Amino acid sequence: MEGGLVVEKEQIRSILCYSALVDKLQEAFGSARTYTMPERHHHEIHTRPGGSLLLMPAWSQPSPDQKDDSDEKGKPQRKATPHQPKAYIGTKLVTVFPKNSNKGLASVLGVYVLSCGETGRPLALMNGTELTLWRTACVSALAARYLARAEPGLMVMVGAGALAPHLIQAHIAVHPSIDTIIVWNRTQERASELADALRRLPLFFESFRSVLTTQDLEHSVRAADMVVCATMADEALVRGQWLQSGVHVSLVGSYKPSMRECDDEAVKLSRVYVDAAAAVLESGELSGPISRGVVSKAHILGDLADLVRSDVVGRQSPDDVTLFKSVGCALEDLAAAKLVYEIALSSSSSSSPSSTFVSHSTRSDPMSPHTPTVDEI
Repeated sequence: MEGGLVVEKEQIRSILCYSALVDKLQEAFGSARTYTMPERHHHEIHTRPGGSLLLMPAWSQPSPDQKDDSDEKGKPQRKATPHQPKAYIGTKLVTVFPKNSNKGLASVLGVYVLSCGETGRPLALMNGTELTLWRTACVSALAARYLARAEPGLMVMVGAGALAPHLIQAHIAVHPSIDTIIVWNRTQERASELADALRRLPLFFESFRSVLTTQDLEHSVRAADMVVCATMADEALVRGQWLQSGVHVSLVGSYKPSMRECDDEAVKLSRVYVDAAAAVLESGELSGPISRGVVSKAHILGDLADLVRSDVVGRQSPDDVTLFKSVGCALEDLAAAKLVYEIALSSSSSSSPSSTFVSHSTRSDPMSPHTPTVDEI
């Protein structure tokens, strides 16, 4: 096998920053027509009860200014280096084995394989779960760039799982005016743990941002400028009657029709957008009210690519209630993986490719105590 990099979760954390990834995703969605994304492959592993294998492939084309080695005036254009190609192929491979917890293993495990789009040469093998946490948070924050009102101050975080700290930091990167975070979680202890961890970050104690917890979700949502949900809820948590004019709602957690984080009324009164068309079918928040005739498919005004390209209008006034639903797509993974690879490559001390996959780390990271869930795929 041709050589490449192994990028573990600690390296992803040290390489990425939220603002840069948001910008990279904006660039990717703006040029979404140059990406090919086949449908997600889902295979049942019959030798293990409940076991599944998911494959999420995507590949990019060179941008127009990269296709030729010279422009119309004969001036040389930027050429791809042997290690940084003009086009990429990426595939996320995810296994879901619900009974792994009985063996002390995570139920959802993933890797990301990045290859050269011109030769197929493998370039990098990355921790897929960590990559997904970052890209999911930054997609939500990117949507808020177009849909939240100017200078929001109060953000309510519904859920305190692995995605929550990423979502909070990504949204602050896009809207630094956010000065108060209120965390709600079904388990108050988990909310308090997240709040304590956030308070120790320079982003909070150096900027005098407040992090609070609450058990009264309704009261907090009624006061919020932004409500972000990342839960595994089967029943609506956020009610439309709680949403005040101007609020922006971002729903990240649900990934199948039986799950929902808000009720039909919240969808009905909002200007609704999605990250990809699959969200209309896969999320309970949207598939449910459409099937019940509460709203039509036309109520979904556009996707993130439409917003970035200005093909649709986002927020029209400070009083609009906006709602963004994401379920994830392969373009997001590929954009994030490209950024990680290119930064890792530029910072590598090696001037020649490795003959095998070589980790940047001399040790393996211990398994996170958090067990990823399918919504983090």
